Amino acid sequence: MIDLVKKFFGKSRSDISDAEKETTSHHVRIATCALLLEMAHIDGEFSESERERIINIIKKDYNLSDEHAAALIETANEELKRSIDLWKFSRLINQNYSTDEKIQIIEMVWKVIYTDGKLDKHEDYLVHKLANLLRLTHKELIDAKMRVIYSE
Repeated sequence: MIDLVKKFFGKSRSDISDAEKETTSHHVRIATCALLLEMAHIDGEFSESERERIINIIKKDYNLSDEHAAALIETANEELKRSIDLWKFSRLINQNYSTDEKIQIIEMVWKVIYTDGKLDKHEDYLVHKLANLLRLTHKELIDAKMRVIYSE
């Protein structure tokens, strides 16, 4: 009976193979990178400094080589072009990340925002939308912002 229920509702986390976990991890990284790219583009300008910032963030946070970081950005950019909204990216992150991990993503987003030293109204709107999509509270959003501002 329990096996039937498991089959009906899908695999539990312990039933997922290492290969499936790695694939899921890769997809979550693509989703995260897509959110960072969307933030970098939202103000109508995608500067070289924003691109470099995104590369540095994903290299550091995901321990990637230059080549892998560039491939991740290219893949995320293609996925972003094919999507009609950010819900599919946030859904994947919500399914696989804890609140603390999602807060780290919001911190990455704030780092991209403050690459040029200012917060544009479009960036402000999008970061609040992303926090909502990632099911983070306003306090978690602002605390992440403050950590980024005071660490820079």
